Amino acid sequence: MDYLEINTERLVLKPLGKKYLKSTIQYAMDYENTKYMCHLPDETVEETEEFLANVESEWKKEQPEFLEFAIIYNDIHIGAVSVYFENDTGELGWIINKIYWGNGFAYEAAKALISYTKTEVKVSHFLAHCDTENIASYKVMEKLGMSRTGEWGGRRNKSASEDSLEYQYELYS
Repeated sequence: MDYLEINTERLVLKPLGKKYLKSTIQYAMDYENTKYMCHLPDETVEETEEFLANVESEWKKEQPEFLEFAIIYNDIHIGAVSVYFENDTGELGWIINKIYWGNGFAYEAAKALISYTKTEVKVSHFLAHCDTENIASYKVMEKLGMSRTGEWGGRRNKSASEDSLEYQYELYS
């Protein structure tokens, strides 16, 4: 599926893979960029390489369990947006290199991915989760039209020393 592209007004979403290793490392190994994330930061280049190899393998499947896209802005890889499938539901996620924060790129990419997933994969129920302190992320969810449907403890961000609270948002479309 390397040929798949989703175009928005400013962005191009392309299948994420090993060719984006250097640019993925810039955000995936950065503490500030990942402080609210459960599976990041990566601690080694090899960890990022392994993740990207797994993503590439998934793209080759006839029925992928998830789709991970590189977010391209002005021919620069600035982040990623994903949807993970389970029981006719798509769980959304995104990360933007902190250099590009505050420009609406996560919203634009997630909105395009929702549209693609509804049309091409026939998924109409979406979930997203974030740390309750990650204001930017839940603002994206709200702008996407998602509603907060849960809040609970027990979230462990990878670089945190203690658990935090998590919000869940949902969208039926």
